[in-house]
Amino acid sequence: MIFDAQILRRVLTRCALMSLACLTMANIASAQTESLLYDFCSLSSCTDGQYPEVQLIEDPQGNFYGTTYEGGAHNGGTVFQLSPSGAFTVLYSFGASTTDGTGPVGTLVRDAKGNLYGVTASGGAYRSGAVFKITSGGVESIVHSFGANGSDGLYPTSGLVMDGHGNIYGTTAYGGKGFGAGTAYKVSPQGTYAILHYFVGGGDGLRPMAPLALDQQGNLYGTTELGGAFGEGSIFRITGGTESVLHSFSATGAAKADGVFPEGGLVVDAQGNLYGTTYDGGAFHTGVVFKLSPEGTETVLHSFGGNGDGIHTQAGLIIDGNCNLYGTSFQGGAFGAGIVYKLDSAGNETILHSFGSGTDGTYPHAGLLMDSAGNLYGTTEQGGTNNGGTVFEVTP
Repeated sequence: MIFDAQILRRVLTRCALMSLACLTMANIASAQTESLLYDFCSLSSCTDGQYPEVQLIEDPQGNFYGTTYEGGAHNGGTVFQLSPSGAFTVLYSFGASTTDGTGPVGTLVRDAKGNLYGVTASGGAYRSGAVFKITSGGVESIVHSFGANGSDGLYPTSGLVMDGHGNIYGTTAYGGKGFGAGTAYKVSPQGTYAILHYFVGGGDGLRPMAPLALDQQGNLYGTTELGGAFGEGSIFRITGGTESVLHSFSATGAAKADGVFPEGGLVVDAQGNLYGTTYDGGAFHTGVVFKLSPEGTETVLHSFGGNGDGIHTQAGLIIDGNCNLYGTSFQGGAFGAGIVYKLDSAGNETILHSFGSGTDGTYPHAGLLMDSAGNLYGTTEQGGTNNGGTVFEVTP
């Protein structure tokens, strides 16, 4: 199967809480301040990178790390570092060789030695994506190239999660056995690659697009954009190598307010509740925030699409110590270019920032990072002075 990187890019851009069927008005906060920390494509030929579509990570020194899908010295994307003082450094430019990865996507993970791991949606030895490692000294190596025979997965579209032993876990949206509905996989610290589950469509999930979540017991949770009992997405769990579908999304019948097509990852609270978002469905057919209890009860917490609200979120959530949820929507808001929002433990949504004013960033594709002071950090896929995307901060 041939899958063009530009087609993939278009695919990419597409505590008890009170159940809310919808909000007719969004509360727009005025106390928050948004500022741009970096404006991409500032250098000639965008050698600093272009189109960041990633949730940032932070090291103990306060440096941020992320990726850009395009740009860099070889126009195959970059891994970058942004220091607390604002100094920007390209750590690696993809596409340096015919077997290198290109088009990095999803969240990076960092081990105790400072090595970074991530995935590319294309490139690698078989041109179907790769898992890569970048040492603290900036040396890149390919840990696994997807597509040796198709059954190991193809075209990963999500980032990674790491457990306490240094194992990393991820998904591919395509490939695997039979129908090629995607895979969930594990890579050991020694670089051994293993399939945890082959998705097969039908009642099982189809097209896992988002990163996995890991609980304290080592269970993995994720979403599939399609599949499930109604064909409109699912939530799954992998325990001891066995996958089970916990919820199937549907916008028909008695469940018409349910979300459909989850593209973002999940977050797990201390009680084992799962929280996430869907791209579509809900009261206004523009996506929801949902909760799934450990007993398997799904509740829509918020339907996007009210007056001034965001629509079509593609990102997962983060949760703070007071069980407030934070996220982004890809579109909507006061200027139509996406929002940063908060959903409190009473189910009230507050819009913290609307993108698209002047040279502000536009279209946040990924989720957020929160520091100890409650500041939020993220990226926009486009916008900024050069329309190459931005790194932004929203302060309380």
